[in-house]
Amino acid sequence: MKALCWHGKQDIRCDEVPDPKIEHPRDAIVKVTSCAICGSDLHLYDGFMPGMESGDIMGHEFMGEVVEVGSENKKLKVGDRVVVPFTICCGECDQCRRGYFSVCERSNRNKSVGDKVFGHTTAGLFGYTHLTGGYAGGQAEYVRVPYADVAPVKVPSNLTDEQVLFLGDIFPTGWQAVVQCDIEPTDTVAIWGCGPVGQFCIRSAVMLGARQVIAIDRVPERLAMARAGGATTIDFETESVVERLNDLTGGKGPEKCIDAVGLEAHATATLDSMYDRAKQAVMLETDRPHVLREMMYVCRPAGVLSVPGVYGGVLDKIPFGMAMNKSLTIRTGQTHVNRWTDDLLKRIEEGQIDPTFVITHRASLADGPELYKTFRDKHDGCVKVVLQP
Repeated sequence: MKALCWHGKQDIRCDEVPDPKIEHPRDAIVKVTSCAICGSDLHLYDGFMPGMESGDIMGHEFMGEVVEVGSENKKLKVGDRVVVPFTICCGECDQCRRGYFSVCERSNRNKSVGDKVFGHTTAGLFGYTHLTGGYAGGQAEYVRVPYADVAPVKVPSNLTDEQVLFLGDIFPTGWQAVVQCDIEPTDTVAIWGCGPVGQFCIRSAVMLGARQVIAIDRVPERLAMARAGGATTIDFETESVVERLNDLTGGKGPEKCIDAVGLEAHATATLDSMYDRAKQAVMLETDRPHVLREMMYVCRPAGVLSVPGVYGGVLDKIPFGMAMNKSLTIRTGQTHVNRWTDDLLKRIEEGQIDPTFVITHRASLADGPELYKTFRDKHDGCVKVVLQP
C-alpha cells in the first residue's frame, strides 16, 4: 500500500509499504477514505519531537471503512464507516474508566520508555513517535487499529467524510481546551494561534457562551477565518498583544487564555522569542514557549490557562512565580477524544457547526509531501489539508 513516511527532518515521502494485518483479536483493519495533516505533525516534520525512526508512517487524523475485524471485536463489522480517535485506549484500565483516555495505562506498547521519559506512561498514539508506542499512522491506504472495540466512532451515512473527519482530533481538541476553561457568560477568552485547533477553539468558545472571543495570529487568511467564526482578532506583527488585550478588557485582562500554538511559537520581535530561537539552535532548549509566558502575563488574576498546544520537552524562563502569585489555574493534556465525540457528533448532525469550514486544500496521498511544506510555510492560504488515499 501507499503511505506517507518520515525519513528525517523535513523529509516526508510517499512510499510503498506492507499492508497491515490483524495482530490481536480486538484489532480492526480500516481502509482509509480521508485523512488530514495536523499542526502537531509539523513538530515531527521539523524534527522537534524525539522518538521518530526512518520509515515511520505519519498521521493521526483519519477515517474510513472497516475491511477486517479480529475474532474478539464485537463492536465493529466489515463495512462499518468509522472515525478513529488519535488516542489509542483500552477502555479497561483505571484511567480509561475515569474518562482520561489520552493517558490510558495499557495502550503504549513502549510503556517502559514512556515511564522513563514522563515518569508514567501516557496512551499510545497513531503515527506519533516511539515514545507513544510507535504505531503506524493514518496517512496511508490502510491502518491497523488496536483496541478497535473501544475508540472508533461509527458515523451515519448521511454525513460526508469532511463533516466528521475532524472528530478524530482537532474538533474535540479545541472543544476540550475550551471546556477546561469553565466558561462563564461574562468571560473574555483569548486564543493564541488561529491554525485548525485555534479555529475550533474559537467556535467552541462561542457555542459555550463566552462574552468575547479574541484570536491572536499573524496570517491574514487565518485571521479572516477567525473573524468569520465570531472572534475579534489581533495581528501580533502589527499590534501589541498586551496593549490590545488590555484595551479590549478594560485593563483587566482576559479571564481565560488558550495556547493553541505549542512548542513552535513564531513570534520574532520580542526578546524572549529571540532568546528561545538562539537556545533552540544550539540544542539548549527544545521548545519555544513565548505564548505561555505571554498568557501568564496578560491573564486576569484567578484566571485559567488552557494548553492544547503540543510541547515536547524542556522549557526555559517560564515565570512560574507570576502564575502562582496571580492564582492562575493551568490545565493541559492530549485530548480525551471519546469523552466528547457523542456530543460533538450530535452538534454536527443538528447543524450547530459545519467542520468543513476549516478545509482549504484537498489532494491525493501522493501530494502529501509537498503539502506538508505548504502547510508548514502557510503558503497559498493553507489552513487545513485533507488527503484522499
